[in-house]
Amino acid sequence: MFAVWLTGLPASGKSTIARALVAELASRGVRPAVLESDALRRVFTPRPTYSDDEREIFYGSLIFVGKLLVEHGVPVIFDATANRRRWRDRARAEITRFAEVHVACPIEVCSARDPKGIYRMAREGSSSTVPGVQTEYEPPEKPEVTVRGDAQDARGAALAIVARLRELGFLP
Repeated sequence: MFAVWLTGLPASGKSTIARALVAELASRGVRPAVLESDALRRVFTPRPTYSDDEREIFYGSLIFVGKLLVEHGVPVIFDATANRRRWRDRARAEITRFAEVHVACPIEVCSARDPKGIYRMAREGSSSTVPGVQTEYEPPEKPEVTVRGDAQDARGAALAIVARLRELGFLP
């Protein structure tokens, strides 16, 4: 089995692409588990502060769950910003068959989308931890795939990811 980490700024299109990737994989008989950061954060850190220490614990827990699933034969899609490269690098080190996907999207587009209002909260000063605004977002240095969250439709992005997974030998 394998793991794919979709990383990018908040509102870059990660979740939309994750849903399209699930559909493409399912059409090939592959049923991945999606580890979506917003859903799991409610379990791991019910009152999140988004501090660096809390993020260390959260991403460590997320990686542990992903690794466990892969070891038990379940493919995993991480749908999580993971603004620090070290967390994604840790997942790569712990999960043998791992692919990092950078969902590239200009911050202006992400901010205009802003489905959760986090960029608005950053502008208003009610949040101080938004990746790409008050907290650095470290894009991947050598992702297996880069897709455009602003210029590529979700299915096209998913097909590009599937093609790369085939090249890597993760899919037939």
